[in-house]
Parts: sequence; structure tokens; C-alpha cells
Amino acid sequence: MSGQRRRGGADRLRPLRQARFSRAANIAREIRGDAGSSLVESAVSFVFLIAAMFGIFEMSLALFAYHYVSDAAREASRYASVRGSQCTNLDHCGATSAQIQSYIQGMAFPSIDMSNVSVTATWLSASASQPTTWSACNNQCDAPGNQVQVVVTYPFPLSIPLVPKSTINVSSTSVMVIAH
Repeated sequence: MSGQRRRGGADRLRPLRQARFSRAANIAREIRGDAGSSLVESAVSFVFLIAAMFGIFEMSLALFAYHYVSDAAREASRYASVRGSQCTNLDHCGATSAQIQSYIQGMAFPSIDMSNVSVTATWLSASASQPTTWSACNNQCDAPGNQVQVVVTYPFPLSIPLVPKSTINVSSTSVMVIAH
């Protein structure tokens, strides 16, 4: 019988022990709780999300700069191809490399610093043997049938958050046959 009493006594103390342990568990849960963890996780996630959005925006501007450089190279080679040695009724006939550079720098594209645009014009003459190869002339050989090659380069400043600042050199080349 005494064994039953102990058991009965222990049964009576069980709710008190559970209350004590549950109170201690609640305090421990509050100390190491995750009440503010979602706020911290959201803040960290938003930092990377905003950085990714700025990265997409910067790369879109870099593509715009490439579009400009490509268009400028085509425009410069067209300008030089119709202003060869036999040009008569256009302004700036016999276009030089400096004239081509100033023509391109006169084009206005938004968000492009025209003073940083580099234009290089090279005149090419055809070989007499077959297959035809093109080589650079020692001086400006702008006779009809020869080619003009224009290379336009622009240093695009890349600025993405959380990434070191750098510069991407955007370049395009255009070659056309001199018509006049």
C-alpha cells in the first residue's frame, strides 16, 4: 500500500512539475525566439534583390551603349565611303580620319559621354592576286573600290551595387567599299 501512496503522491505533483518545466520552456523559447528573424531575412533578401535590379538596369545601359557604338561605326563607314577621292557634290570630300572622328562626336546620344568615344579609320586596298585580300594602306587610299574600316570604342562605366566598379570597353567595327 505504501507503494500506491507514493504513486498517488507523484501523480499529484506531476501537474506542478509540468507547469514549472513549461514555464522554463517558454522563457527559453522567448530568449532564443525567432520573432524578429523574418525581418532580418527580408532585409538581407531585399538588399540582394535591389542589387540584382540595379545590375539588370546597368546591363541594359551597357546594351544601349553597344547599340550606339554599333550605329556610330556604321554611320562613320557610310560617311567615309561616299566621301572618297572622286567625291564632288558633298561637303568634306576626301574625308580624313579627323573629319570622321568629329562627325561621330557630333552625333548626340543620350547618356553617352561623346568626349570618351574613340574613332579609328583605316583605308584598305585590295591585293592584285586571287583570292583577294585586303591590307592597310600606308597613306589614305580613298579611291573607289578600296575599303574603309572604322572602329568605334566607348569605355562604359559599370556601377553595380555590391560589385567593384569597373569599365567595359564596348567596341564595334564596320567596313564598307568606297563608292565615290
